Amino acid sequence: MFYKKKRIYFDYASATPVRREALRAYEKASRLVGNPGSIHAEGVAAKQSLEQSRQIIAAELGCKAREIIFTSGLTEANNLAISGFARALEISGKDIKGTHWIVSSIEHPSVLECFGEVERKGGTVSHVDPDGLGRIAPERLKRALRENTVYVSIGWANSEIGTVQKLRTLAGVIREHEKEFGTPVIMHTDAGQAPLYLAPNVHTLEVDLFSLGSGKLYGPRGTGALYVGKRASLAPVIIGGGQERGLRAGTEAPALAAGFAAALVAVGKERTDESKRLSELRDILLKKITGSITGVILNGGLSHSLPHMLNVSIPNIQSEYVVLALDREGVALSTKAACSEGTVSASRVVAAICGDEEQKGWRAQNTLRFSLGKDTTMRDIEYAAKTLSNVLKTMPLSDERLVL
Repeated sequence: MFYKKKRIYFDYASATPVRREALRAYEKASRLVGNPGSIHAEGVAAKQSLEQSRQIIAAELGCKAREIIFTSGLTEANNLAISGFARALEISGKDIKGTHWIVSSIEHPSVLECFGEVERKGGTVSHVDPDGLGRIAPERLKRALRENTVYVSIGWANSEIGTVQKLRTLAGVIREHEKEFGTPVIMHTDAGQAPLYLAPNVHTLEVDLFSLGSGKLYGPRGTGALYVGKRASLAPVIIGGGQERGLRAGTEAPALAAGFAAALVAVGKERTDESKRLSELRDILLKKITGSITGVILNGGLSHSLPHMLNVSIPNIQSEYVVLALDREGVALSTKAACSEGTVSASRVVAAICGDEEQKGWRAQNTLRFSLGKDTTMRDIEYAAKTLSNVLKTMPLSDERLVL
């Protein structure tokens, strides 16, 4: 008799399963048939559900409900935060050609592509590189700031190597710059999956714009949120009706919002315990991998990283083939961020943290990203490490070197 092999999932950084709490909240709200914009009883009920979810999310972020704008996900939240600010400048009559913008060089494509659009509009963009562990040093940010700087975007935690940035320290650099030149500099962060393991208080972090995606936080996919502080002026990037304070046209989705809110509350309750559990499992996984495979290099660090993320480079392999071989053995993981998977052959993030030019090519080419989650067990760790070792023993070595 054939027994199906249990799948082991190590790609929580790409997408998380929907929690039971979130699913129950979604199913309950999905019974509401009204449009939140309608004034009849059904519409009012839908509106009340939507606003309750907004209040719950605001409470988790330590902000006011009216400062939360619902979006279709993290990518749209980033687009509204960056392109919406640029559009607001244009509408106000300010010439973007005279503005300066700063972004870290290891951001998600949904951030970097927006800054590419700023450059196409004539704005000047500076890319700040990280150190060898993926950290953006305050000194580097300070050197990048100019008198005409209007905007800075630095992700809270990197989606490939997990490095956590000291946002409050970086915000302090910006505030000192503002005092010197007397003009505001808006600070945005792509929070991604950081709220799973870090308390997301926007005022403690001192950011003006804060992007979230439900699908990274055990909530339903297809919804996200953007915190918009009082200093940030945005214009919509999706136009139509006047929903979401006029910043995001389109009929709202109360059921998705309810699932998102429930998921955020649930992960908040488990944040401390899960961080400890997963960091221990991650460290064991690294020890087992380095103990059985020669030449493994850790990308990023452990002490200043999200506890569920492990990114390594292994010499003389072809990452995609390794991932496919592991998939056949029931282990799911990735080589880099899912939005870059299959589109580029090397990790831009790992290339950015490599100080050694000789290592740069192969390390960026030969990456494997393990991201653990709430269902990960010690048995999964042991199986994955053993299976990876066995897979590499049976695969032909690659001596390809990519020059970046």
